[in-house]
Amino acid sequence: MSRLDTSKPFMPVRFAVLTVSDTRDLSTDKSGATLVGRIEGAGHVLAAREVVRDEREQIAAQLRAWCADPGIDAILSTGGTGLTGRDVTVEAHRDVYEKEIDAFGTVFTMVSMQKIGTSAIQSRACAGVAQGTYLFALPGSSGACKDAWDEILVHQFDYRHAPCNFVEIFPRLEEHLRRK
Repeated sequence: MSRLDTSKPFMPVRFAVLTVSDTRDLSTDKSGATLVGRIEGAGHVLAAREVVRDEREQIAAQLRAWCADPGIDAILSTGGTGLTGRDVTVEAHRDVYEKEIDAFGTVFTMVSMQKIGTSAIQSRACAGVAQGTYLFALPGSSGACKDAWDEILVHQFDYRHAPCNFVEIFPRLEEHLRRK
């Protein structure tokens, strides 16, 4: 069972938040604002925030730019994970991933099932790693963003979370680049 090891120091993570929407801007972006509030409320740093249209290449380009930025450790995108024709966030994320974190989608679905029942089947939330940066594609509803943060990400991005967490393996995410 997981626990908080209070003998370890808290280590803030630098997050970027990307909202994918054809209709929202920063002033009307409730899901992005929800994530920002939770990131900062947990003691982490908001390093960047943008809104881009539901265009696969635009989404992937922004993800790649942030992955290349040493001031960003993790990216949370919201929107575009559904089943309609304009929902291309998952495809854009997978264009960027070096490795996928397969279990994130499964765990997110388990959390969602408790909140919205079988409607959870319509989400394609996913996660991966690229250039030493974590990337998460979350649904566009503020409720789904709350669930992902409160039930999964707040724990995995807390260095004190045991038995393991994403923060403690940051230094090892790019090991393959050092092996030659």
